[in-house]
Order: sequence, then structure tokens, then C-alpha cells
Amino acid sequence: MRIVIAGGHGQVARLLNRRLADAGHTPVAIFRDADQSADVVASGAEPVVLDLERTSVDAVAAALRGADAVVFAAGAGPGSGPARKKTVDRDAAILLADAATAAGVRRYVLLSAIGADDFDPALDDDFEVYLEAKSAADADLRRRDLDWTILRPDGFTDKPGTGKVTAAETVARASIPRADVAAVIAAVVTGNLAVRRQFEVTAGDTPIEAAIAEL
Repeated sequence: MRIVIAGGHGQVARLLNRRLADAGHTPVAIFRDADQSADVVASGAEPVVLDLERTSVDAVAAALRGADAVVFAAGAGPGSGPARKKTVDRDAAILLADAATAAGVRRYVLLSAIGADDFDPALDDDFEVYLEAKSAADADLRRRDLDWTILRPDGFTDKPGTGKVTAAETVARASIPRADVAAVIAAVVTGNLAVRRQFEVTAGDTPIEAAIAEL
């Protein structure tokens, strides 16, 4: 499969790139900083330098044509400020969905966040704006005629992956290794699993494919 990953230089994305490449797939990474190209190539992906905050639907659609699936794994990141939470975590995810539709790519996997719908609209701190942005992107994708999956992990750790998770519509709060998030995304995309499903995921005791099958 040819799988285009927005935010392809991120920590989860580079783990996903390597996992997909090692399994014989072709990951294509979209990222904005050309200086990160060597890192992306080292992770096993084809690099596409494109700033999703400063581009058009047509330009992104051109990068998606011929793909079997797209994954949104971009994020403004800590310390980026409320404005970029909106332009990256919300607007760039919506832009990617518009581009996928224009390019005829039906499969879209969105990396969101646990508790995204629990934001307080009266607050404007970074974290609340981040949750609100994720919630809006999720809601936009749910209304589309695409084969979408929305994945909502809890806090990331750098611990080694275990290959086991807890996954359900709602789960108790707990952290999860980035490696296991990447493994869940890979399983969902390559196995065409959890189509038109939104679920939360944390570290757990159930093998990943079994946990997804039980959704």
C-alpha cells in the first residue's frame, strides 16, 4: 500500500514510517521543514516537503494522488500557542480531508486525542484550545463520505511498545507508548479495520489486532 502521512517527521509518524516500510508498504511523509528530509528518509518514507498551514487543497491533492490511504499525524506541538493549535490540529486535518476527497482517496485515519470533546469553551489556554481543535477536526471527518477511522490515544510515553493495548469507545485514562500508537495505526490502515469508528486507546493487555477486532 501507498500511505501518505501528514506530519511525517513527528515521533509517532517516524515509528509508523519504519513499521510500514519494513512490512513492504510505501509510506510517504508530508512535513514542512526541508532540513528534516534526511530523518524522514532514514525512517523509511518518501519525503514530500509541504507546509499544510500555507498551501492549497490542490497542492495537497497532488501529493495524495495514487495513494491507498492517508494518515493525519500532524500536531502543532507543546509551546506552539493557541493560534497554531487551530491552524494545525484543526485546519490542517480538515485540509487533508478536502484533499483526500479531491484526490479520490477514501481511506483516512486521524490521530486525535483522548478527551477531545471534554474541552471547556470558556477557557483559552493551550490545552483547552488543543482539545477543541481536535474535537472540531474529528467532527468534520465524521460527517464526510470517507472510510475514516478516528484514533484517540492518551498521553504518550517513550517506553518500548508491548504490542498490547486497551481499546474501546471510551477507556480509563492511562498512558501509551508511542510505538504502540504507531502499531495501532499501521494495523488499522493496512488491515482496513475500524472503518467509520472512533475509539480511545491506552496501554493494556490485549494484542492490538484482537483489541481492534473487538471494537
